[in-house]
Amino acid sequence: MALDLATSSVIDAYTPREAPACWVEVGPLVKAVVTATVERVPYSVVDLLHVVARLAVWAEGRGVAREPAAWLKNETIDAFVLTGCAGLKPGTLRTYRTWLRRVREVLVFDDGGQEGLKLSAPPAPAAPYEDEEIAALRSWARQLRPRARSDALALMALADGMGLAPGEIARLRGTDIRRTRSGACVLDAAVLGRLLVAHAGWEEILAELAGQAGDDFLFRPGHKDPPPDNLIASFTHQHRPATPLPKLNARRLRASWIVSLMRRRIDPGVIAAAAGLASTASLARYQHFVPPLSDRETARLLRGQQ
Repeated sequence: MALDLATSSVIDAYTPREAPACWVEVGPLVKAVVTATVERVPYSVVDLLHVVARLAVWAEGRGVAREPAAWLKNETIDAFVLTGCAGLKPGTLRTYRTWLRRVREVLVFDDGGQEGLKLSAPPAPAAPYEDEEIAALRSWARQLRPRARSDALALMALADGMGLAPGEIARLRGTDIRRTRSGACVLDAAVLGRLLVAHAGWEEILAELAGQAGDDFLFRPGHKDPPPDNLIASFTHQHRPATPLPKLNARRLRASWIVSLMRRRIDPGVIAAAAGLASTASLARYQHFVPPLSDRETARLLRGQQ
């Protein structure tokens, strides 16, 4: 999952106080768990890192398998709270149990139901849509009933037009969008921690939706704050295009935005910053979706011609 730069930096830099030798092995898995859940639970990134790290280190010392699936079994969590948190107050123990069980819940939830906790390696990115699929989905969305039409277009405009992650889409309000004199739709750095400008092809729709939403949410106005974990999944499950159109998926839309920028050879630093990625290294996962340059284009770039 892609996060804003501030959150990613906290996760990347985290090391427990007096880190044990096993941290070299368990640390990456702890960070993978927190990266996958921090946007979907109502706890701070620092609190999550602390409690998941403490659980992982305790589990390592007890011979529990070195994987999140083993750490986050209910019986392991209970044993950790009972025997691995000496000196903590009962209220703190209950809090730890609640946090860890909530982490488990969001990790096993997926659009289709249940999945295993396999976080030993970074997940492969969602495949981007083809341009024709985006155009077809946009046409399909316009034919929905008014409320569903607005929600479907908002989802597409924010993910394919601005590259927002699902957790960011759910939190964005109409008043967060600023329209410039040139017509650009802008998210200032104060909103998400980074500057974002919508793709020109989504400007008119996004401006219209922002005006309608006002200080309410752009996607599914009126929902709870913080939003429920399945806010987007429930919408895309209820509103499925007929075959042969692909299912609407926020992560695929975001991947389409990232890959489209890479195909246009925009500076990787600009793309990573706009996407809220920790570094340009995260873009390597998308590289196989980007066709190589032709010999002619390669020669032109090497020569320095515009």
